[in-house]
Amino acid sequence: METNRRLWLKKIGIGVAGIGLTNFNSFASPLVSENLINSFEDDTNLIFLRSNENPYGPSPLARKAFVDNANISNRYNWDVATQLISDLAKKNSVKDENILLGAGSTEILDLVAKFVSLDKGNYVIADPSYDYWTVTLDNLGLTKNKVPLTTDKKINLQAMLEAVNQNTKLVYICNPNNPTGTICERETLVEFVTKISQNTIVLIDEGYLEFTTQQSISNMVNDNKNIIISKTFSKIYGLAGARIGYAIANKTIIDNLANLQSNTNNSVSVVSKLAAIASLKDDKFVSNCYLLNENVRQYTINELKKLNCECISSNTNFIYFSLSNYNKDYFKQLENNNIQGGRIYEEQGKWTRITVGKMDEMKKFIKALQ
Repeated sequence: METNRRLWLKKIGIGVAGIGLTNFNSFASPLVSENLINSFEDDTNLIFLRSNENPYGPSPLARKAFVDNANISNRYNWDVATQLISDLAKKNSVKDENILLGAGSTEILDLVAKFVSLDKGNYVIADPSYDYWTVTLDNLGLTKNKVPLTTDKKINLQAMLEAVNQNTKLVYICNPNNPTGTICERETLVEFVTKISQNTIVLIDEGYLEFTTQQSISNMVNDNKNIIISKTFSKIYGLAGARIGYAIANKTIIDNLANLQSNTNNSVSVVSKLAAIASLKDDKFVSNCYLLNENVRQYTINELKKLNCECISSNTNFIYFSLSNYNKDYFKQLENNNIQGGRIYEEQGKWTRITVGKMDEMKKFIKALQ
């Protein structure tokens, strides 16, 4: 936990020369110990390749927004929320009424879980997929219906369609999928969503879509009351620690979700909202992150293949690969080289996931495995 905070502060630029905040200690209250301030410094040389964070972010504009606006944190931020919602609506070609803000897409997913659990039944999810958030569904009494991936690790939309029954309250699609990095073709996904949403709610998690050239299906919410899209600033925008995400849905769904949010659109701090507004204006930063990730990801895949690790073609900032033919203790190699990686997701084939960091980090990762 300490390491996570240290890395987050590094990423938002606190103490970094050139962005206007030169001495973090000067902001510390006398009641804050020097040891606590020093604990934010990262002196471990840790390579953090576990949580699919953007190693290049936040953008320079977002960093400046953090620093320039720290002094208004004593004010509530309703007006800022209104501006961000308007910007997001324009970006996604919907109306302001189709947007709901949350503290990361995690809060959005949690609100959806609470909403669909008002009536008991089941939910359908690919296996493996991003399922940490589904503990809320489980605790609220819904039954999990897991659908295996195809042999090439793609979401099996036809099998998911067949898994839906009259008691299904939600179908969840992570696109691109986490942890496999595979993507559903947009035309096929639209056809699937159109069918499923006739009788049940469909949640499309587009957390990693900005790492692709595929267009969002956000336009579908205008005419469909059973589609919810979750999006986040945590990945390509590099604001994971700032905790900001949003939902796109028909006004009816947005209103229902908002009724379950204790302080609608205001669980996100004022500086995080301003950083998000700034991030949306920094197209160059997003483009650079996309290109850098493409280059480093391909290098890493090529090197992993040389180590006899089968890799799944990725559409994200992480790689899913098999350790079944790797002849060393993978996790011990990471530990010995101060690298935090993923875990085993599928025992058959020993499939694991690694985040794509900067080029120098991935070269150290490959060297650690050799």
